[in-house]
Amino acid sequence: MILQGRAFCFGDHIDTDVIIPARYLTSFDPVKLAAFCMEGVDPTFAASVQPGDFVVAGENFGCGSSREHAPLALKGAGVGCVIAASFARIFHRNAINVGLPIVVCPEAFSMSEPGDLLSVDLHAGVIENRTRGGVYQAQRYPPFLLALIEAGGLIPYTRSKLESTPRSARGDGSVRPAGKTS
Repeated sequence: MILQGRAFCFGDHIDTDVIIPARYLTSFDPVKLAAFCMEGVDPTFAASVQPGDFVVAGENFGCGSSREHAPLALKGAGVGCVIAASFARIFHRNAINVGLPIVVCPEAFSMSEPGDLLSVDLHAGVIENRTRGGVYQAQRYPPFLLALIEAGGLIPYTRSKLESTPRSARGDGSVRPAGKTS
């Protein structure tokens, strides 16, 4: 899976309140959230970002509250990938769960400028700055997490697995009371 887009660059410690301010948490609709994405740090972001563009940031991206709204807002805005020097653990997990590709690569952050054209090969873990000519090795995804991202997140991945599993292999769905064996 190779992604390409322009870089929108941010600094260190971009927290979830900056990614999607709390006053907009009345919806889980990614399209509605997208209108306010990154408003706390760049009020023009939502109007400027194009489908497939990248957010490039420093250390501890997605710190703060554990809200799933933050990666949903980024995905709804059309962000193709977030590249950061490091991610807050819960943001990392939430991003994978909603199918938002994220890549850890401090070198790509330090060598990127706003508007640079980047490409990311998620299978190889390679980031290329096509504007400046740099190529950087990022942490690669384990196959299972790559499959989750390619499916669009945990829910679509699980649905596809259930749909591809024969009904007989899933059991009959009946529930027996505790302690009963027959």
